[in-house]
Amino acid sequence: MRLAILSNAGGSGKTTLASHLAYLLAKKGYSVALLDLDPQGSVSLFCGLSRPEANQTIATVLSDDFSGKWPLSPLWEESVNNVVACQGELTLVKTISELTHHPRGAYLLNDRLLDYPLSQQIVIFDCPATLGPLSTIAISASTHILIPIQVEPKSIDGSAKLLEWIYHTCGLLRLNPFPLIMGVVPNQYDQRVAIHRNILEQINPLLQQLNIHCFEPIRYSSEFKNASSKGLPIHLYRPAHAAGKDFYPIIKSLISQLAQEETNE
Repeated sequence: MRLAILSNAGGSGKTTLASHLAYLLAKKGYSVALLDLDPQGSVSLFCGLSRPEANQTIATVLSDDFSGKWPLSPLWEESVNNVVACQGELTLVKTISELTHHPRGAYLLNDRLLDYPLSQQIVIFDCPATLGPLSTIAISASTHILIPIQVEPKSIDGSAKLLEWIYHTCGLLRLNPFPLIMGVVPNQYDQRVAIHRNILEQINPLLQQLNIHCFEPIRYSSEFKNASSKGLPIHLYRPAHAAGKDFYPIIKSLISQLAQEETNE
């Protein structure tokens, strides 16, 4: 499984979702690689990694002289031993320009994964908040997509534009099959806020018309920020916190999808 975490808005919770799914899947016994395609390098912060050297990022993997040795760093070794990260950094800004002019630019990440396969069972792409070349290479390399959104007034319009972009890009790249959109994940939800409840009620029927699943929301908690400042998922920072359970339906869906595909094979 290659899972792209896609959004066209900053602050939608992409890295929070990506890092927590990586941790929980690893706790379930799956081996996971978390690839950071964001020039901001959010995975480094959220997962407690030091800023990498320039030649130890995903930008190196996407360069023409890549030798096949993926620069991978283990995560949360005291708790799990089967999850690694390939870090992002500002060097990806230069990569964006290079992808635009590369003859295989849109397919380059998929090419690398085919030519130099990772051993992990699940690869998660933490995408940037812009629908440019880096999100495009994630789309072309992915088998599945999750879309985190903030429960804010702009979310519905933004989600519609993102879905339109996904379908257009998949068609333009002639992907066969298209990556499966597993669902939308509402983030930072506060049930005490009326606008949050109203927006959630509006999103569900719209997604049902498109045959896209809407997961139960992940609640707002300042503890997510506190946990990320320590480079930990909330399950390690505050094991008993109720928000930790909000990720379980997504994990269940991912494991079910993996089992289904193994059966089909």
